[in-house]
Amino acid sequence: MNLEEAVTLGGRTRLRPILMTTLCTILGLIPMAVGLGEGSESNAPMAIAVIGGLSSPTLLTLVFIPTLYTIFETRFKREIHIEEK
Repeated sequence: MNLEEAVTLGGRTRLRPILMTTLCTILGLIPMAVGLGEGSESNAPMAIAVIGGLSSPTLLTLVFIPTLYTIFETRFKREIHIEEK
């Protein structure tokens, strides 16, 4: 399998689980971040930090890391040795 096919297949395979877990957590924290309810103003900063902390690594995992991997693999080609038994 060539590099582009492998990166595309890996992205497709991991897209759904990563988005599902991230979106469920973010959507669950939105009421806490908005500050609905009595006394929830103290938890809002934590919820906002967790939402931001989940959003940025999700984008990095799905977009930036595969792009960076493709760039490095095309610039610095490695030789793959296959040992026969």
